[in-house]
Amino acid sequence: MAPSFRDLQLTPVSGFGRPPADHTGDLEDVRLLDSYESEERDKKGYVEGDTRRIQVSVSGMTCAACSNSVEAALVGIHGVVRASVALLQNKADVVFYPNLVKDEDIKTAIEDAGFDAEILPDPSTFGTKTQKALLGQFRIGGMTCAACVNSVEGILRKLPGVKRATVALATSLGEVEFDPSVISKDDIVNAIEDAGFEAALVQSGEQDKIFLVVGGLSSEVDVQLLDGMLRDMKGVKQFNFDQNQFELEVLFDPEVVGSRSIVDMIEGGSSGKFKVNVQSPYLRVTSNHTDESSNMFKLFISSLSLSIPVFLIRVICPHIRFFNSLMVWRCGPFLMTDWLEFALVSIVQFVIGKRFYVAAARALRNGSTNMDVLVALGTSASYFYSVFVLLYGAFTGLRSPTYFETSSMLITFVLLGKYLEILAKGKTSDAIKNLVALAPATAILLVKDAGGKSIEEREIDALLIHPGDTLKVLPGSKVPADGVVVWGSSYVDESMVTGESEPVLKEVNSVVIGGTINFNGALHIQATKVGSNTVLSNIISLVETAQMSKAPIQKFADFVASIFVPTVVTLALVTLLGWYICGTFGMYPEEWLPENSNCFVFSLMFAISVVVIACPCALGLATPTAVMVATGVGASNGVLIKGGDALERAQKIKYVVFDKTGTLTQGRPTITTVKTFTEMDRGDFLTLVASAEASSEHPLARALVNYAHHFHFFNEPSAAKNFHNECEDPNFSGWLLDVLDFSALPGRGVQCFINGKRILVGNRKLLLENEVTIPDEAESFATELEESGKTGVLVAYNDILIGVLGLADPLKREAAVVVEALNNMGIRPVMVTGDNWRTAQAVAKEVGIQDVKAEVMPSGKVDAIRSFQKDGSTVAMVGDGINDSPALAAADVGIAIGAGTDIAIEAADYVLMRSSLEDVITAIDLSRKTFSRIRLNYAFAMVYNVVAIPVAAGVFFPLLRMRLPPWVAGACMALSSVSVVCSSLLLRRYKRPRLTTLLGITID
Repeated sequence: MAPSFRDLQLTPVSGFGRPPADHTGDLEDVRLLDSYESEERDKKGYVEGDTRRIQVSVSGMTCAACSNSVEAALVGIHGVVRASVALLQNKADVVFYPNLVKDEDIKTAIEDAGFDAEILPDPSTFGTKTQKALLGQFRIGGMTCAACVNSVEGILRKLPGVKRATVALATSLGEVEFDPSVISKDDIVNAIEDAGFEAALVQSGEQDKIFLVVGGLSSEVDVQLLDGMLRDMKGVKQFNFDQNQFELEVLFDPEVVGSRSIVDMIEGGSSGKFKVNVQSPYLRVTSNHTDESSNMFKLFISSLSLSIPVFLIRVICPHIRFFNSLMVWRCGPFLMTDWLEFALVSIVQFVIGKRFYVAAARALRNGSTNMDVLVALGTSASYFYSVFVLLYGAFTGLRSPTYFETSSMLITFVLLGKYLEILAKGKTSDAIKNLVALAPATAILLVKDAGGKSIEEREIDALLIHPGDTLKVLPGSKVPADGVVVWGSSYVDESMVTGESEPVLKEVNSVVIGGTINFNGALHIQATKVGSNTVLSNIISLVETAQMSKAPIQKFADFVASIFVPTVVTLALVTLLGWYICGTFGMYPEEWLPENSNCFVFSLMFAISVVVIACPCALGLATPTAVMVATGVGASNGVLIKGGDALERAQKIKYVVFDKTGTLTQGRPTITTVKTFTEMDRGDFLTLVASAEASSEHPLARALVNYAHHFHFFNEPSAAKNFHNECEDPNFSGWLLDVLDFSALPGRGVQCFINGKRILVGNRKLLLENEVTIPDEAESFATELEESGKTGVLVAYNDILIGVLGLADPLKREAAVVVEALNNMGIRPVMVTGDNWRTAQAVAKEVGIQDVKAEVMPSGKVDAIRSFQKDGSTVAMVGDGINDSPALAAADVGIAIGAGTDIAIEAADYVLMRSSLEDVITAIDLSRKTFSRIRLNYAFAMVYNVVAIPVAAGVFFPLLRMRLPPWVAGACMALSSVSVVCSSLLLRRYKRPRLTTLLGITID
């Protein structure tokens, strides 16, 4: 199956995607590719070995021809894999085989081409010939609408080494998958900044970088001390200290030094004066959002404080005799009111409103247009017209009214709208904040001596935990990392991660999840997964990735954004010319004109209103804000959604295909019947079966082995434990027989040799393929089991059928109700199973499913799904997320259910953290409500612009004598985008559907 971008996670990924469950075809492709690359290396004379990458400073280049000349010289060197030259940075990036090329050879080649060259210090370590793609997250400032997003994405996708780039307006974040051997994170940041936007790295898949906040620095001497410690520290490759924020970024070699050691050495080297705290990437994003809203609020207050006096001068002062006499006092060529308005509005226009000019220039430089262009155009027209009127009046003595207040009030209202929009967008990311809050800030580390004895308890930052650390978890505290219990026993509340409401007993060797709450007993755990590898971090990353993704419906908004501003400007010009020409030829009465005005000013005000009332932001925010809120709501309900595309497909689902075992059933089969058809003792029979099945990982095999173990050792305490724990007991396997040539046959069973004789355990197909005769008595017994909904397992030893076992897997209690609810929602449920027809029909009848496909091989499930897709129907597959991964990937919507920490996230579009089938209903219902909200947002945004622009243009003025002043139009524009975001926020009130409502049941 071809990999897709929806499978990528916020961790280092190799290549472009994941391997599906069925590897055969993909491995063949890999071999062919390896063979091709090997042949190419052989042709060029390259030998196996690691590649090396260096950067060279090249001086003397003046144009593109120079950079092309240097690049040609480098590529021509035998052993150079690739070379790229950046003219603006005066830098060359070269990847080569060090056993064929020396650094000096590269420098000499550049100098021979007529340029000066200098090998730059290696900024970081680089991989070997197999490079991993990194996924980096960048904060991007200065984006205002969908046109800005399209511009940034276009720039990023054109960069060499960038495989994928997605930018989200609602979060001001960009996610870039790139090859670190071709392009660095700094190059990506520089490219964004060169386009006129602000950029900063938030986090990446690299594990060798840490962000610290250093307190206790009071002088330049302290800064120099910190600098000296870091320079002398082994394993530290690069560091950068921001003295304004006291933030320290350290790039280090994890093979030489760990993050905790760096913190300890900084605090110890300063004799405890410096206090170091690790900064979470998620908290850095929150901090940036807080700073952005704070800065926008300051701009709004500043603009408001200057605009109110302008409003008072224009509206209030003329009615107060004392103030009016001051305002009409002539000071030079202008009145005092003109001087005051000019001074105050100039500050608003060019100091506070500078951001609009900068953003507009940036957009135009990149060949795009956005809302800032409209604001800059409208306010400039009003401001410069007023300045022109003042100068014209000073020279001619003809005084005309000015419109300075239009400019200042317009900027004030736009800033207010932006501030409210930032606050509203911040609410859409509350789900991420709540998930981050689950992780504890600190942990208790048990320091051990060489003999493994605990000698000290030490409180450390939770972000400094290393794999293998032993941690103490007190009652009532949170588990700091994923790990395994090594001492103690307690109940742990895992509801915030898995959705399961009942506390889970944790004993020695039990697995615990970071962020869960320990109830009543102390535990010692050994950390196994830390940082970005924990279950909680993977959930956060999954939600983040979903919020970064674009739903296909967003393409409509992107298209409209690309033509919106030019269209609006054209309409404004048509409005200006239309009203002016009509006025010039006397096509409307002069009493329509304001006092002391003329046709041009009358027409100009209509045109400015058209420019500033149009709002592309509302269209750009309609989809991403709704997707953000929906993914957050889903996560709080135990439904993890992989992105907007999954949401869009899910609301169109026509078929839901269920796997049987572990999905419709509880996945805990038990032996209900054992019958032998030879004189073999029942105990010997069960020993044979258990020995054959002990090497299988199938749930039915586990049930068979457990049953046999209980039969032989029913009164031992170990019999009550689960199969995995039993297998660790050396006494457990002592009663099993030696097995040779074991093989599992998917869809059939297992075969092996015991005592030199072949044993087959499986279904009819397995026995018939091996020419084993099934007696009529055994056939009747198996048929009877299957018709009662049980699975019959046939056993043959030395090619003779010796017995049949009956297994029952109880249905989940909500299965029948969920199936009926799907039918009521207009969705057709289907069951696909590898079990025999009789058992499948019996189970399907019990849950109410009419469409059944039985005796389907694992690979056949994919074909079954494609058969439903032939007519264009949208098909969802619900499986356990492990054995069903090919079918989950083949379905339009893959829903992995109830596998907890073992869930196969890569194969599914939806991940249901609980084992309840009710969450399938929740996932589909949430998708439908989300897209209803998106359609409502688009309808509002479109209707707003379709209605508002004609009103602003004065289309209804001849009938209603109603026109919108530009500052009122600006207020409408600012509030339109806020309204769309608030509409999306209403999804936070989502409640999972009640099955009684779906079934039409009324409860008195």
